[in-house]
Amino acid sequence: MPDHNPSFPQVPESKIVPKKRTRLSLVWIIPMVAAAAGVWIAVTKILNEGPGITIVFQSAEGLEAGKTKIRYNGLDLGTLTTFRLAEDRHNVIATAKMAHRTEPFLVKDTKFWVVKPRLSGLSISGLGTLISGDYIGVELGQSQESERHFIALESPPPIATDTPGRFFMLKTPVLGSLGEGTPIYFRRLQAGQVASYDLDQSGQFLNVKIFVRAPYDQYVNSDTRFWQASGIDLSLSASGLRVQTESVMSILVGGIAFETPATDSAKPPADAGTTFTLFNDRAAAFRPPPLDPQTYLLVFKQSVRGLTVGAPVEIGGIAIGEVTRISPQLDAGTMEFTVPVTVSVDPLRYGVKFLNAPTGPDLVAIRKKVMDSLVSHGLRAQLKMGSLISGSLYVSLAFFPNAPPASFDWSQNPVQMPTESDNIQAIEDSVASLLKNLDLTVTNADKLVGNANQLIGPNSELDMELNSLLLQGNDAARSIRLLADYLERHPEALIRGKTGDSQ
Repeated sequence: MPDHNPSFPQVPESKIVPKKRTRLSLVWIIPMVAAAAGVWIAVTKILNEGPGITIVFQSAEGLEAGKTKIRYNGLDLGTLTTFRLAEDRHNVIATAKMAHRTEPFLVKDTKFWVVKPRLSGLSISGLGTLISGDYIGVELGQSQESERHFIALESPPPIATDTPGRFFMLKTPVLGSLGEGTPIYFRRLQAGQVASYDLDQSGQFLNVKIFVRAPYDQYVNSDTRFWQASGIDLSLSASGLRVQTESVMSILVGGIAFETPATDSAKPPADAGTTFTLFNDRAAAFRPPPLDPQTYLLVFKQSVRGLTVGAPVEIGGIAIGEVTRISPQLDAGTMEFTVPVTVSVDPLRYGVKFLNAPTGPDLVAIRKKVMDSLVSHGLRAQLKMGSLISGSLYVSLAFFPNAPPASFDWSQNPVQMPTESDNIQAIEDSVASLLKNLDLTVTNADKLVGNANQLIGPNSELDMELNSLLLQGNDAARSIRLLADYLERHPEALIRGKTGDSQ
């Protein structure tokens, strides 16, 4: 039989493939997920944490680590975490953890302070901390420079940064009752307050920084006058007693008032930081500026008790100047005691008009000619009593036609003006002479009684009556001597009466 090899289709050859084994067991999936979650939580926490800062306090009293909050407008911005004593051993350095996204607030001029109950003037703040405890207040700064180390303020800033208005500077030789928070008034409306004050580097005056709120700050220009409005202003005139004050608060804690004189053309508001003079009162603030000041020397040979620097110089009841200096002196050669008084007069400043005055380009020569003419007609300076209650004196310029001739010596500086004794001195001289005569009379009476004793027998009725009369006379003489001694030391008592000093 023939071989028959039928053809079969080719079939792929099968191969044995080894089974792949998983290297990571399912057992490890859960720990890995947990670890990833932990990392995510940690990263999230780190990303959500705010920066750390340090704040220097004078004391840590009332502050607690982990509890004391840093707040702004009622929102918690951070928490104090730790405290340590500074190297100088006088301050305390606190570290604080701030909230997320507070970096833009931590700049150079950001301010921190401890909020606690405070009494400033008549205002009380921080009473809520009596229940909640002290916390750290914040005033956000405007600087673009980042900062992480701060020094806390001793007290809250008096003026918030975002308060509309402007700061000005006042110069005063005496601070008086002013302090931080002292109110400032404009037409008796509270328009601002004192922000701070410090002594000038020269030591001659103080710089008082004030803040005037809007819209009152627009009424402050280069002509504005500021003055002390503390206490009560009393004035007694022909119209009666006048009492003036800005407010009850100004009586208790002081105050500053300002006003701008009315002018034909309004001036633009003053720039922030402009410096003004702080006057003692409104009268001094609005006193006209000097126009033609003249200085004279007045020499008095009498008591000037009651005369003070600043006392007015008047002519016809109109003020034309003031006393600027009182310098008593004793001549060792003649043993004469005199009181030179320097005055500054400026009639034009006070609105006094000169009629029929000589004219010419030389103002100094004209002034000398006018003064020479006035003195030749009897113009003299005299001390007069300004008030019987206070005993204050002032300088009066008046005409005395019968006064001895006098003239100016224009080579002197200051030139001396002739003076005239006042009526008070004449009364004192008359009383002193009368007391001296009374003293002589009592002495003669004592001698007369002594002679009579030689003629009268002892223990007689006449002797007893004379002894009684003598005792009464001695008592009267002693009283007169005491009165004379008191009037010698207090001659003003003849007008004002006896004061509390009864020695």
